[in-house]
Amino acid sequence: MYNSQNYKGINLNNLILSDLDFTLLRSDLSISNFTKNIWNEAAKKFKLSIATARSFTGVTELLKGIHLKEPLILLDGTIISSPDGKIIDMSAINKELGDNILDTISKELKIYPLIVAYTDRGEEFFYPKLLNIYQKELLSSMKNRKRVFENSQLRAKENNLKIVYLTSKDEANILTSLLNRFNDNIEIKSSKDPYIDCYFTTILHPKGDKAHALKKLEAIEGANFNHTTVFGDSHNDIALFKEAKTKIAVANAIDELKELATVVLPHTNDEDGVGKYLQKHFLATKQERE
Repeated sequence: MYNSQNYKGINLNNLILSDLDFTLLRSDLSISNFTKNIWNEAAKKFKLSIATARSFTGVTELLKGIHLKEPLILLDGTIISSPDGKIIDMSAINKELGDNILDTISKELKIYPLIVAYTDRGEEFFYPKLLNIYQKELLSSMKNRKRVFENSQLRAKENNLKIVYLTSKDEANILTSLLNRFNDNIEIKSSKDPYIDCYFTTILHPKGDKAHALKKLEAIEGANFNHTTVFGDSHNDIALFKEAKTKIAVANAIDELKELATVVLPHTNDEDGVGKYLQKHFLATKQERE
């Protein structure tokens, strides 16, 4: 691992991807004017984009003033879209498998998920009539969002991008054990949520993660492993880090991600870690970098 105070030898890679929450975004979901200006300047010279668990709608709401010119990796990698929201690639769980998952979990644990699906109207968010306390808290933050619908008899859709259970840690462990019976048909990600005091267990298509999306984006952009830099902070960035040449962890990243990092930054997301790195290594002169 490179020393966080010495960046010599890092290549000026031409495809740069950043996670959003607790990486590019501050903890209050804002972006400083400093980072906005640095990002927009770097975007004139390099291919900058994002790899996030958020939807296209969420991204456009949060990144006002940020220039996005390259395809976007959205919803944990289930979708690659153009900057104006057109779908370039999608990896979704089909209805039959989705319903099997819902039936298995409801039978064993009597709980129901939230579903993010792609319909003929675009990305839509569905929730059950009976909500647990964690789901209620999440939905309270989505009151003003469009395309959020209650389903009294929640069933899987034709294209399920994410099936998400919000539970306690103990329930999350049981969930993971039950879901393992689906073997290679799904990808399971379980981690503590940074905003709500619960665990998110997210079920994805086996090729619907950030790592697979990165490979697809490299092909789209004509980039390769040796010319890719990624920024991240948490569990859903681990596979992404394993697929990139240069991986940058912000100072507030989880230890597991720091162990995989090429560089651990001395700055957190609240201290403009991504912006300061871009300024020094992609905009500064060689003498300034040294």
